[in-house]
Parts: sequence; structure tokens; C-alpha cells
Amino acid sequence: MSQEATFEDLVAFRRDLHRHPEPAWREFYTTARIVDELETRDLDALYVGPEILDAADRMAVPDDDELDEWVERARAAGAREDVLERLAGGMTGAVAVLERGEGPTVGLRVDIDALPITESGDDDHLPAAEEFRSENEGYMHACGHDAHATIGLGVLDAVAASDFEGTFKVFFQPSEEMIAGGKAMVNGGHLDDVDYLLAVHVGLDHPTGEVVCGVDGFLAVSHFRADFRGEPAHAGAKPEEGNNANLAAATAIQNLYGISRHSDGATRVNVGVMGGGTATNIVAEESFIEGEVRGATTELMEYMEDRAHTVIESAAAMHDCETDISVEGRAPSARSDEILRTIVGAVSEGVDGVESILDTDDLGGSEDATYLMQHVQDQGGLAAYVGVGTDHPGGHHTGTFDVDEATIRIAIDVLSGSATRIAAEQP
Repeated sequence: MSQEATFEDLVAFRRDLHRHPEPAWREFYTTARIVDELETRDLDALYVGPEILDAADRMAVPDDDELDEWVERARAAGAREDVLERLAGGMTGAVAVLERGEGPTVGLRVDIDALPITESGDDDHLPAAEEFRSENEGYMHACGHDAHATIGLGVLDAVAASDFEGTFKVFFQPSEEMIAGGKAMVNGGHLDDVDYLLAVHVGLDHPTGEVVCGVDGFLAVSHFRADFRGEPAHAGAKPEEGNNANLAAATAIQNLYGISRHSDGATRVNVGVMGGGTATNIVAEESFIEGEVRGATTELMEYMEDRAHTVIESAAAMHDCETDISVEGRAPSARSDEILRTIVGAVSEGVDGVESILDTDDLGGSEDATYLMQHVQDQGGLAAYVGVGTDHPGGHHTGTFDVDEATIRIAIDVLSGSATRIAAEQP
């Protein structure tokens, strides 16, 4: 197969994933298609679903009815029944392994989930114009994870065809958008022998042809949900007999935004979803809020998390309500190691299509690749989060987002070349 035909196949694969976006823990079709492709490669090992995840560490897992609905969607789209059986309960994702003699273990992490966003149908939106727009209405690949999964396949092929010496692993990780899959993948055990880890993201407001050798500035994050329970009453006749769950939620929201900031660095808090009550004339018995806290370091995030939980519990007590708080997603901060940034930069200089190279840049957001990076670093290894620019017509997490597919080839060359050099030099 020619190089151009190989690239065309990868583009077709990316567009297939783009047509079938699936959110966190519901990546049934996506995982099945990845497995289809991986089984055509000469791998030394392929692990799927429950073989790569610690089930107890998954966060924000949907209920069985919703999981069943997405299994049916995947089945209708043509996902293999034997793979769907292996992914039961939303245990999605895969790990591919190449063994090429003595040498270190190098890993690449790519994420595979999509977002609950309705994709544009405008004529100037390429997926709509070329008929690979999302078929799962209300969901789309609005952050490039379809390209990431495709890059993972391409890097695997390129490393297999190179003079790489050692073990190479590609981690196809589920549930990044919910910050809910990284910890489960780490505790699945397949990162325990990884000496060097690269993670990748396209775009991040960098144009096609620009490479960021090692992204930093990750904000540690914790997503939470608080459910409030009060007592209902007639709002007109007997309001004093009620304990208003909506009031407890409203009090919590106001005071969450009043948490004192910290002298050690930046912190964030946001309540993005709220709801409660059943009618205008009933004192609300139940309500909920969903939000997040962030910090420039893991310690700052934990400070905000602790204060947020105190605020929520105090708001419930103030209105004689009860509350349950659950952590729906969580990730630490992380840093990209300088020596890996240097190698990625040196490799990028020789990659066709690379026009500018940045040593580092701040993400300004959060990512649960940090769990994987931190795990490798805690064991004495090195890690870097590589940004590969792409011209995207809409911002990340918008209905007009798309990937310049030329980016896929650039990313494959940068990452495969970096992995090979890392294994050879063993920094």
C-alpha cells in the first residue's frame, strides 16, 4: 500500500469516527472500529475494555439504560457483536502493544470520546458539505478526538515500520471530556512499565504547521454534583412546613463564587448546571447543581474542593436540607519534561509541513492525560504533552469545529519520529 493510500485510509477512518461520535463511557462503536483496525496490524498484544481499566476508578459512568441505548446505536451502525460484548457496562477503550527487541517502553496516549454538542449543518462546514457530519444528533467530535484516535493508528504503523527498538504502547483512552477516564486507565496497570510517555492534542488555538513540543499550564480540576433533599409543602397555604431544596442550592451557588482565592496561584469555580422543583406552588423537595473547581496546582484545586464541599454542606444545613456530593471527574496538574520537549523539537525541524515550533505553551484548561503523565513521572520516567496545531474554523467545543486533515500526517511524523529517537537515546 502506498503512503498516499495509507493516508487516504486514515482520513476515511477519521471521517467514519466523526460520523459516529460517542460521549464518555459510551464509545462502543468507536472502540469497535479501533479494534477492527488494530486486528489488521501485526501487534504483540491487544487489550480491550475491562482488560485496560480499573472499574472502581471510573467516574461519571451513565446508568445501564443509557449505556444500553448507546450499545444499540453502535450495533445499528455496524459494530461487531463480539467486541460489544467485551465492552459491557461501558468498559471502553483499548491498548495496543508492539515489541521490537530490547529497549525502553514508550507510550502514546490518545483520547477517543466526543461531546454533547449539535454539529453545524451549514454548507460551509466541511463535514456537512462532504457528508461525514455527525449521525448521532446532539453529539459531535468538537475537540478533535476523532483525529487523535486516527493519529494513534498512524503512529503505530510508522513505529512498526521504523528502526524503533523497545516496546511501544498506544493508549486509546475513553472519557477524557468528563475528566473521568485517566485514573481508571492508570490503575488498569498497563502504564506501570512505561518509561516515556507522549500525549497529543490537535489545535489548541495553534495553526496547522505549528508544533508545541510540551504543553504546560494544566489546571487541576474536580467536577462535582450536589443533590439537595428538603421537604415539600404548599407554597401558598403552608410554606413554613417546607424545607426548600431550591433555596439550599441557590445559597450554595452564591457562596461558591465567594470562596476566597489563594495567594499561591490561580483558582477557578463554576456552577454550570442546576435544576430542581416540580411546580410554582410547591416548595421544592429536590434540587441539584453541577459544577467544577480548578487550581494552578493539585494542592490549589484541593483547597478549592474542600472549601466548595464546606459551602455546599453549610447551605444545605442553613435550609434544613440534606445533601450528597459526588465527584464526577478529577485530574491533577502536570508538567512536560524539558528533555522530551527538546527531542520533540529536534524531530519536528525535519518534518514536512512543520512551519513553526514552540518549546512550550500554557493550556489554560484541564486534561486527564495528567494522571498518566504523573504516574509515569512518579515512577522515574518522563512525559510530555505535545500540541500539533490545526486550522479549525470554529473554536474547540463549538458546533463548527473541524480538523484540518493535513494535521494528521504532521502529527504522525512528529510523534513516531520522537518515539523512535526517545527509545534510541533513552534520555
